[in-house]
Amino acid sequence: MRAVLGLDIGTSSTKALLTRFDGTVIAEVGRRHEVDRPEQGLVEMDAAVWWDEFTALTRELLERVPDAEVEAVGVSGIGPCVLLTDDAGEPLRPAILYGVDTRTAEMLPAVTAELGGEDAVRSRCGSALSTQAAGVKLAWVARHEPDVWARAARFTMPSSRVVELLTGEYVLDHHSASQCTPLYDVHEDTWIDAWCERLAPGLAMPRLVWSGDPAGTVTAAAAAATGLPVGIPVTAGTIDAWAEGVSVGAAVPGRMFLQYGTTMFMIAPTDEPVSVPGMWTTVGTRPGQPSVAGGMATSGAITDWLRRLVDGEWSTMLEEARCAGIGANGLLMLPYFAGERTPIADPDARGVIAGLTVRHTRGDLYRATLEATAYAVRHNVEVLREAGVEVHELVGAGGGLLGRLWPTIVSDVTGLPQTVPSVTIGACYGSAFLAAGLVADVDVTAWNPPAARIEPDPAATAAYEPGYRDYRELYEATRAVVHRLAARGRTH
Repeated sequence: MRAVLGLDIGTSSTKALLTRFDGTVIAEVGRRHEVDRPEQGLVEMDAAVWWDEFTALTRELLERVPDAEVEAVGVSGIGPCVLLTDDAGEPLRPAILYGVDTRTAEMLPAVTAELGGEDAVRSRCGSALSTQAAGVKLAWVARHEPDVWARAARFTMPSSRVVELLTGEYVLDHHSASQCTPLYDVHEDTWIDAWCERLAPGLAMPRLVWSGDPAGTVTAAAAAATGLPVGIPVTAGTIDAWAEGVSVGAAVPGRMFLQYGTTMFMIAPTDEPVSVPGMWTTVGTRPGQPSVAGGMATSGAITDWLRRLVDGEWSTMLEEARCAGIGANGLLMLPYFAGERTPIADPDARGVIAGLTVRHTRGDLYRATLEATAYAVRHNVEVLREAGVEVHELVGAGGGLLGRLWPTIVSDVTGLPQTVPSVTIGACYGSAFLAAGLVADVDVTAWNPPAARIEPDPAATAAYEPGYRDYRELYEATRAVVHRLAARGRTH
């Protein structure tokens, strides 16, 4: 049976699947894992997990489907991350994760000034520097861990690390590179050599390849470790949100993609690179597909935190949240439980729950969590529109679509209709689609047609309006206090 393999390394789990060339899922498997938080603001991961889980899940799939003839492999993963390796390809320290790791916050003004100011950075990279920017994370290691940097030869991300171990090729896809601000020019689709040398001196930059193009083929050593055939092609891969966007055909201007996961990610395709304050300008998985992206530091992570805190079950809590109704019986939350990325770019923001009384239930809290993330989506949409980026429809994907309550709240709060695709497995499905494209002509609309459309309820949209205004005001009203609390937290 002809098949392709798709795998995604997420924040809290790795998922893999086999699909036929028409998009039919043959089998899927997964493994849970955790990130490390050694100090407040630091979020890291042991990179050995990436390859260990890739090999284990691949073998598990092949054992489940012994007649599968895998013809191509696609990989995606969290990012932008930074893993430094030596000349032999051995990791030198744990990988530094994407914008949830805020260690570079204090460096940003100085690095911006060093490069000629924010306008100079935006003019080439499309985005201002933020804790999301992988280029500044490289500079942080160079300046704070000189012993590590002295031995560093290469840097990879979860997807490109697996690709390197599979093929022996040191590559990075253009999209991931475009989140290495300020090292990549989004207009020229190339590294900015002078800034690479300034911020990452002596580091060999990876060869750039578009996400769906072949990076190389499976080596004999990788075949022995995984059970995959020698010589089959492997895509360059990409960051998980873009692979998930590919899986639902979201690369259309006017349609904003929402990834309902541990964090919430948003991708708004544009006709040409557009710089939007507080958000990230990137290139896509193919040439000529620029976009503006946004991301929350936490979303599903908060619901998981709450579930574990009250020892609840997902289905029960979801129904309790549904019964709580619009406004969560007078509760309002700021979902900044790990700082916030876009559009406020505030690593010292913190979660706030306002209006609590002894009468409130866990269903009210769960509802307030979902509404808070919906308010955050609307905030990002408004910033996009102020910059002239058209958003008239949402396309959702990810585990948070189950039960439909969360996406319904998002559509009601934003007033935007939302398409739900037939397959919502996530980025591993998009990685499989890109892999299939290496050896066959495939069409994502045939792979994954729409399954449902959520229309906003005008009455609900109007009912959420006061809550959204209070949400925006609550951040401003509590910012000084939570910043002081964040500072105290760093001293303990």
